Order: sequence, then structure tokens, then C-alpha cells
Amino acid sequence: MYTWDMESILHNSNWLKRIALQFITEKDFEKIERTSVNLKFKKNEIILKQGNKPTHIAFMQSGVVKFNYENELNKNIILSLVAAPKILGGANLFYKDNNLFSIIAVEDCEIILIDSNVLLDLLRNNGKFAVALFQVASDMFKKSILNFISLANKQKEGRIADIILYLSENVYHSNSFNLSLTRKELAEFACCSPENVIMTLSKWQTEKIIDMSKKHFEIINIEKLKHISKIG
Repeated sequence: MYTWDMESILHNSNWLKRIALQFITEKDFEKIERTSVNLKFKKNEIILKQGNKPTHIAFMQSGVVKFNYENELNKNIILSLVAAPKILGGANLFYKDNNLFSIIAVEDCEIILIDSNVLLDLLRNNGKFAVALFQVASDMFKKSILNFISLANKQKEGRIADIILYLSENVYHSNSFNLSLTRKELAEFACCSPENVIMTLSKWQTEKIIDMSKKHFEIINIEKLKHISKIG
């Protein structure tokens, strides 16, 4: 197990290079840089599309994205929402058939796309580098995975409370933020109808648990919101 000051690494603009050069040479890292493309995506643009053949791993330098799954009935489910810096598409690195989900920009994003074959070759030849990247990816997505699991075991208000707390703690890092998601997207994240989201948020605003004004969102009584989340 490799340990670092994770906060320091992830908020360093060269965090991937900082990790990689502990395990591979400058020459090997240059292979990554030569096959990388730095792109900017606008809000709602698709970065990686569900069902497509995986060809790249994405490293998000700035922005916010959603992991979107479309089922057989064309119903969208938001699996997670994450803010930069993050490794995106890591789940597809060893699963070559197709992308398991889409990754879509919720805010404008800066993304580095790396050829997955180049990265995979380096990982095959350097187990320590593979373990290091796996640890970083696991640390980043642990809260997202646990959040999605908890949604399956709670009622409507508990799920919506979980989503608001997750956004506050893991995406915007504040109790006061400009919400990037629409009410429809909040419903897709909380696995309920947009009407349920609107009614619940309006009820909480009346009870002074939250305050909403257009896109601005503020948690006023976080202890009450955590209690709703706890009782589910």
C-alpha cells in the first residue's frame, strides 16, 4: 500500500506526473505525454459515450462531470457526480467490450485524454505504478460508490438529503453553492421523479432547512438534513 498526502497531490496541477515519476522514468512518462490530447468540453458535451469502444482514459483537470447510465428503456440514471481533479474512465481500462456508462460535462471541463493502450502497457510492465493509480482511483470514487449503494436502501426524502449532502461535501465543498444540476438531473441522481424533488426541496425551504434562489443553493440547517439522511 502506497501512502501520500492525497489532498496535496490531487490539488497539484501536475499530480499525475508527480505520482508517475515515483515509479516510471521520464522517458516512459514522455510516452504518455506524446499520446495525450488536452481538450475542453462545454456543459452537456459527452466526454466518453456509453456503448462505445474504450480507447482513452480521461484525467479531469478542471470542471464537474456526471456518470450517466441509460437503461434498456432509455431511462437515464446518474451514477455519480465528481469534481476535478479526477481519473475518469478507469473502470473501462481492463473492460474492452464497451464503455459501461457515459461521462458528460455538467460544467465546462478541461480533460486530458490518454491512449489507454499506452497506459496499459506501462501498467503491465510496472506493477507498483498500477497499484498506485488503482489506490488513487479507489480513494476518489469510494464516496461516490458508497453514496449510490445507500440510495438503494432509503425512502425519497432520505435519498434527496443524501444527494444534497454529497454535493455539498464532495463536489462543491461548501454549504453554499451554485447548483450545476437541473431538477430533472437531481431526480435522476436520487432515483425519483422531478415532481418529488421539487416538492421535497420546497418543503425543506419552508422549514428553513435549505434556501434556494434560482441556481444558488444553501444548506441552512445541516444537522436537520443529516438527520433526514440518517433516518432514511
